[in-house]
Amino acid sequence: MINIHKKTLQDLEFNTVLQQVSTYCVSNLGKDEVLNIAPFKSKETLLKSLHQVNEYVSSFENDNRIPNHGFDEITEAKKLLGIENSFLEIDSFRKIAAISETSNTLITHFKKFEEYYPTLYFDASQIELTTLIIEQINAVINKFGEIKDDASETLYNIRKTINALNGKINSSFTSALNRYHGQNFLDDIRESVVENKRVLAVKAMYRRKVKGAILGGSKTGSIIYIEPEATLQFHRELNNLQYEEKEEVNKILKELTNFIRTYKPLLLQYQVSRIFNNYGYCICQGHVQ
Repeated sequence: MINIHKKTLQDLEFNTVLQQVSTYCVSNLGKDEVLNIAPFKSKETLLKSLHQVNEYVSSFENDNRIPNHGFDEITEAKKLLGIENSFLEIDSFRKIAAISETSNTLITHFKKFEEYYPTLYFDASQIELTTLIIEQINAVINKFGEIKDDASETLYNIRKTINALNGKINSSFTSALNRYHGQNFLDDIRESVVENKRVLAVKAMYRRKVKGAILGGSKTGSIIYIEPEATLQFHRELNNLQYEEKEEVNKILKELTNFIRTYKPLLLQYQVSRIFNNYGYCICQGHVQ
């Protein structure tokens, strides 16, 4: 074992070299990894790393090129997983699913081409191969980053009722619009949107002729925006349902977080695994330009 004196590293401008290498990283995680590089203390470790670098570089020259290994870091998600009763947001779950997919792909690839990548295969074989994380996340979150309607039976029923209620709101508004338009109570624009609600554009002189809630008016005061009485009750019901929907979504996210929490050690392996960061630190935790 050889220890290089700190003064020697300074004379060699070792830290300057690390700074230059770190500029090729595209994430703080990768930069930190590079800046913490220290000289190898044993010949065995040195040779192993050289083998890893050689295998990685050779992948650009053979027909069994290493699959894409870029991923978004999940540092913040891992912190939240360590806090009791916390739950992850949708974006964090998508990052976890992505890094799980990438890890599985690499593990499978190195196993298939062990002959080409024996050193990298050995490191990859130390990590658990599982699709459960991906399957659970995909069962709850769709490809657009939205909670699926069937993520729970309760959520399905709430959203089904919300859709029916929105239909009643549109129908009742259209009915009021046609009635008051026929009575010439409405301005030429007929309707507008206030607070994300469709409202009637009532001529100010007829404001008392139209039943409903006043939600505002035009700058000139010639138009009064009124939500028809017929839609008010439906909107109250809708507000209650939207609150229930939010509560159910949070419940689903908490349950999914609790499931993922049991895999926290594995996720840590995914992010700091040698199959990502030991290609001679060339790929810097999977984040390189």
